[in-house]
Formats: sequence, C-alpha cells, structure tokens
Amino acid sequence: MREYEEFINVINTLKVLSPIITDAQRIGLLRQGVQEYGLTTDEADDILKSSGLIVGVQDSFFDVLGISVEELENLSEADIVAHIESIHDRLYRTSLNAGGRPRSDGRSEVEWRNLLNQAKDTITDPLKRSEYISILQQEKIQDLRAEPSQELDSSDANTNIPHALSSTFVPDGIDVPDDMVYIPAGEFQMGSEHVDAEEDEQPIHTVFVNAFLMDKYPVTNRKFREFLNTNPEWQKPESNFTHISSNLHDGLYLKDWQMNMYPPGEGDHPVTQVSWYAAMAYAESVSKRLPTEAEWERAARGGLDGKNYPWGNVEDSDNIDKYLDGEDTLPIGLIPANHYGLYDMCGNVWEWCLDAYNVDFYNDAPQNNPFYGPNSIEWVVDNYRQITFERVLRGGPWGFDALGARVSQRLKSNPTDTLSTYSFRCVKYI
Repeated sequence: MREYEEFINVINTLKVLSPIITDAQRIGLLRQGVQEYGLTTDEADDILKSSGLIVGVQDSFFDVLGISVEELENLSEADIVAHIESIHDRLYRTSLNAGGRPRSDGRSEVEWRNLLNQAKDTITDPLKRSEYISILQQEKIQDLRAEPSQELDSSDANTNIPHALSSTFVPDGIDVPDDMVYIPAGEFQMGSEHVDAEEDEQPIHTVFVNAFLMDKYPVTNRKFREFLNTNPEWQKPESNFTHISSNLHDGLYLKDWQMNMYPPGEGDHPVTQVSWYAAMAYAESVSKRLPTEAEWERAARGGLDGKNYPWGNVEDSDNIDKYLDGEDTLPIGLIPANHYGLYDMCGNVWEWCLDAYNVDFYNDAPQNNPFYGPNSIEWVVDNYRQITFERVLRGGPWGFDALGARVSQRLKSNPTDTLSTYSFRCVKYI
C-alpha cells in the first residue's frame, strides 16, 4: 500500500506542474509505476485515469482563447496575464449570457467555461505555459512523422520546425540512452545584456557547438553512492577506510553523509558537497565528461536564444520562486524540462563545468566549441587531478532568487570546494 500511495503522490506532483501529458509520458509513468513501485499495469493505469491528467491536447488552449504563441512572445508576464484575463472574462460572460442553448462544437456551456478556466490557468502560469507549448510542438512533430508521404531533411527541420525542437530529430546511427538527451549542433547567442548581468557574462557573442548528449538530470545521491561502492578511493574520509585523497577536497566532502550513505529519503536528490575532482572521476567512470561552459549554456537555453531562463524570459514570480526559495535541494525532475527535455537546469543546484574560469573570456572567445584553459579538453579529461585553476559552475541553486538562476550566470570556485549547492551532470561527445 505504501508504494501505491507513493506513486499517487508522484502523479499529483506532476499534475501541479502540468495537467497535460503526452502519450509517451503516459507510457513512461506506467513503466515507472510497474518497475519502481511494484504495481501491476492495471493498478498504475487506474491511478493515471483517476488523476485527472489529460493525455494529449484535444483542444489547443491558444485556439480556445483565440490567440497565438507568437502573440505573447514580446509581452511581459504582467501584460500576458492582463491580456489573457481580459479575453477570458469576455468569453466567459458571453457563455453565461448564452444560457443553456447547445453549442455548435457539441459541448454544453458549462463544459466550455471549464475549458476556458483551464486555458487561462495554464497560459497565465509561465512554467505551465512553457511545458504546454512544448507538448503542442511535440505533437506537431509526431503528426509530421506519421505522414508517410512527407519526408523531412535537415533544411526542412531548420525552416519548418521550431529550432528548439531540433533535438527531436536524432540522426540515424546515434543511440541516445533513456537518461540522456540529444543536443543538436548549431549556433546560439552566448552571454547576456540583461540589466543586471555581471561583467563576465558580456558581451553576447555567437558560438557554434558540436552535437552531444547530456544527462536529463543532475547526478543523484543514489547514483553517486553506486559510484562510491565500485570506486572506494572516492569515498568520504573515514578512519580505517579507503577514501578520497585530502588534496582533492576542502575537508567538507559529503559532510552530510553518514559513512557511505546519503541523508535518508534523498536518494533522488542531486548529489551535493562534491568537489570538481570527484565530479570528474564520476564522469570518467561512466565514460562521460563534464560539459564545457558553451555546451552547458546551449543545452540550458533549449533553443530559446535571447531569453534569460530555460523556460523563457520570466523574472521574479511566485511560480519560479517556489522552486528557488528552499532550504535544500529538490528531488530531480520537479523543476520542469526545457524544450530539449532537460530538467533542473536552473534553480536546484550549481553544476560544475569543465572550463577554467576567466572573467574576460567572452571578449576574445573562439566561435567554434569554445573552451577556456591552458590545455585541451582531452588533456584536462586525462589529467584532471593535476588541475589547480578555478573552475566554472552554472545553474543557480536553491536559496537564490530568479536573478541568480539566469542561464548566462557564471560562478567560479576552486576545484576542491564542496558546497551544499554544488553538483553536476555529464555529457557525452558524439
């Protein structure tokens, strides 16, 4: 019964973030219910059906309100809310005045007003809106793929499909593991001209990055513990046990762990209090590496050039602050994915990057696959224990406001540092 209730809690948490899921997400949830919570397929399916989650988009909320996505792109959040509420109020009053007469679409006026309320609630919430637009775009691509007469080449993908969705078109021959996402090669605008942007975020400059794979989530406590079990030389310092060398951390490595065990109930939280060296060792053990700054920012933007956050251009709002204003990390996956399908890119933890830090790097950075440091990427990966320069972190962690969670925000730290906000995720070169 405990597993049954835990799965219900997972579904209810998802519903708060977005009441609509794709069919692929429905299948994934069914699999999760069976594999992780020990439910039968029928039990998991019954929970989904009774949850109120909507599978797929039967009626676009934008069509319901008579607006387009593009219509909102250059509006502030306050203007979006005012615009949507004005439209909603007008349509709602019209429905009330219609009484009980049947509608041409077959709905009752009560059903239509419920749909209007759902549309308003989704489009006025910046996080729900971003997730909803992503679902609309995914379904558009699925429809295109279902048409046997229509063949898409790379030029079609660039001109007819939003750039943020190009990760959906994985080239033949590339195997993308379930826990990773394909990030397509391409240019983006790196840096920021935000009024509060720091000196090291400027100037904005055009960068080209090769295609790569990136972890969907930060590395969790559970996965890091598995790494420690097979690599005891990276365990927390304890007397009479093999453990991490003292020159590879600052003395506070995994300080909240008891021996080789993470805090109770936090298996699915990002691992924190890890040095850059430990992050590099983990990445090496799974045949991956840390992302460069440019790779991280390209992935975090999700194709949204010129925006401040993975979800768009929203600044201070209760919807974002509820993820940031905490006293500890959140379980992975609670902060919604960007358009590439990457979760927790901003607002949960800082994430170690491969580069050395340089405040002036953007003034003279190479355009193609920029990486800062006196040595090559390959040398750093092979000789990371010899590194002494400060490294870069990205992401903006819990305890910060929305300003600190911008995708262009940079942080420097010694490779030995192990703060409670420091974590990482890995990439794999294709």
